[in-house]
Amino acid sequence: MKLSSFYPVICADAATVAATRDFYVEHFGFEVTFDSGWYVSLRRGSYELGIVDHTHPSVPEGSRRPVAGLILNFEVDDVDAEHRHLVEEAGLPLAQPLRSEEFGQRHFIVTDPAGVLVDVITEIEPSAEYAVDFADVTS
Repeated sequence: MKLSSFYPVICADAATVAATRDFYVEHFGFEVTFDSGWYVSLRRGSYELGIVDHTHPSVPEGSRRPVAGLILNFEVDDVDAEHRHLVEEAGLPLAQPLRSEEFGQRHFIVTDPAGVLVDVITEIEPSAEYAVDFADVTS
């Protein structure tokens, strides 16, 4: 299979499609590339994100429900600066406070209008216990 693109699509309530679009545009720097009201395509550089009204007929009938259990990871250079900007200044709803983890992340989690968890992360040195779990992968 030759893959030309890959991106998640958030199934949102019709009432939150626009608010979810605005959340990613305002706080994460995405640009709108398509907006029909029931479907929105967003892009930031080579990164893409879709948002769809979960009741739209293009969604298979048995799957027409809002998103649940999804976490989007955004890796950044300075998670502390992003925390100041997104939580302290912009007031985004905090789901998990800023903290450093033994498995090699300093992060915090906010929630978007559709209920998706957005984990903002800076990689840090893992503890010796977790360092052995990392695979040696080269591109």
